[in-house]
Amino acid sequence: MIFPRAVKAIVFDMDGLLLDTEALVMQAMMRAGERFGIDVPLDFIHSMVGLPGAASEPLFYKQYGDDFALPEYYGLVREEMAVLTADGAPIKTGVHDLLDELDAQELPRAVATSTRREFALTRLEKAGLLPRFDKIIAGGDYVNGKPHPEPFLTAAAALGVAPANCIALEDSYNGVRAAHAAGMMTVMVPDLLQPIGEMHEKAVAIAQTLHDVRDWLKR
Repeated sequence: MIFPRAVKAIVFDMDGLLLDTEALVMQAMMRAGERFGIDVPLDFIHSMVGLPGAASEPLFYKQYGDDFALPEYYGLVREEMAVLTADGAPIKTGVHDLLDELDAQELPRAVATSTRREFALTRLEKAGLLPRFDKIIAGGDYVNGKPHPEPFLTAAAALGVAPANCIALEDSYNGVRAAHAAGMMTVMVPDLLQPIGEMHEKAVAIAQTLHDVRDWLKR
């Protein structure tokens, strides 16, 4: 794999890409559903992967009705996530090796996540990853969330690098759509969602792990 343009910066998604949290969110949503007395289907959870919280709200009301007590349900999800991540979220395979390679090549890097800033900073700090990034772009730092390109455009602007010269690393469909729309060289590293035809069209490559990305950069 040879990237089509000069690589001057890397923009990372967080959940499911740096941190193995998407599976934990899935568990938390199901556990909260049991406590709340509702069934939370797997395909329903998958439909929200990569979306900011505000964009997920209409999906809940469509699924459970306009009178669904969403704030109370979200509160239970947060409680379950706090239990599941009490000792921090596991780090995905290849993260440290890729960051070491970026250090060696002196390439700047940012995080562009849909997670609210306070939660994003806490998760990255617990994982020991916060000092390894130049910029953190999180929910609240932009108006339009993924699949809109604004999170990635905001990250590129913060790094002072043209989007066309950024690699974007994403695990979700909505993330790939956002990065592609931003004009970045998009690489999908699948987590919960396996790549579909659209992802092959929008991404310059599909990686098995972040080790692949490190190896491609070495070339």
